[in-house]
Amino acid sequence: MDRSSRFHSRGFAPVVALAAAAALTLAGCSSSSGGKKSEEGEAGASAGKATTPRMRVALVTHQSAGDTFWDIVRKGAEAAAAKDNIQLVYSSSPNAGDQANLVQNAIDQKVDGIAITLAKPDAMKDVVAKAKSANIPVVGLNSGVSDWQKLGLMEFFGQDEAVAGEALGKRLNESGAKNAVCVIQEQGNIGLTQRCDGVKKTFSGKLQTLFVNGTDMPSVKSTITAKLSQDKSIDYVVTLGAPFALTAVQSLSDAGSKAKIATFDLNKDLTSAIDQGTIQFAVDQQPYLQGYLAIDSLWLYKNNGNYSGGGEQPVLTGPAFVDKSNVDAVAKFAAKGTR
Repeated sequence: MDRSSRFHSRGFAPVVALAAAAALTLAGCSSSSGGKKSEEGEAGASAGKATTPRMRVALVTHQSAGDTFWDIVRKGAEAAAAKDNIQLVYSSSPNAGDQANLVQNAIDQKVDGIAITLAKPDAMKDVVAKAKSANIPVVGLNSGVSDWQKLGLMEFFGQDEAVAGEALGKRLNESGAKNAVCVIQEQGNIGLTQRCDGVKKTFSGKLQTLFVNGTDMPSVKSTITAKLSQDKSIDYVVTLGAPFALTAVQSLSDAGSKAKIATFDLNKDLTSAIDQGTIQFAVDQQPYLQGYLAIDSLWLYKNNGNYSGGGEQPVLTGPAFVDKSNVDAVAKFAAKGTR
């Protein structure tokens, strides 16, 4: 029976990811992004490497140039590939049409499995159907928790963005915020929209939305600065990625604003900013785990016939709050690129 035919909601509670990755010492890997492909041929591991036949798996994301979040996703994927004797082929494009073309390229190459993000699910619908027709298993990660079953993906690894946004909105209430702005760095990205919508649902104050061009950081800085200069009553800036939170710190200074900053997602520089108090807190979705589990799941399916979440439920990797009370415990892992 085709498992994808059973992909529909039955009201089950989501599965929370509990598995820990095996200890690995990875050899250096080349990298590329922005629509270019790279092959992680022999990413070595000193322990736990599978002796199963070599697989070739494509990971296709909507990464934009300079977004360090995806370095963490990719590092997790590379760790799983090294353990599972998988040749990982990574490619990315923030343009939905180009991303779909990259998936088509993977299909043409007859890979053994594909892991994709669904930032703009409508653009991926047809190419996912083609992968299924070619009997290539497809799993989702990071973006698309509301759409992966509709498109017929086997599994999904990530966080429920609406739930994460609602949790942040409640946290803003606890902080006493009254007038916040939610900064969206990519228009049309459903996951980012869901985050701001979630914040709006639970935040009792006023929430404004500000669109910026996430591929142009000087423009991000100037746009946030202009907004803060125009509206001095803004007391919280909510960004949707670590690089944008760090840029917002500069905007606050330039605008002479007393607003505070909260964000989604982490990197090592952001944990330092939380420790220093320039950023109040972050919502962590564990991108390393998303990349690791997505690639490992394809090995498990091919060799064992396993389905994470039983093929019916998403495997949730977040949300979790990181603030000054626990940042020290997280920072050592962020420094290694695993949080």
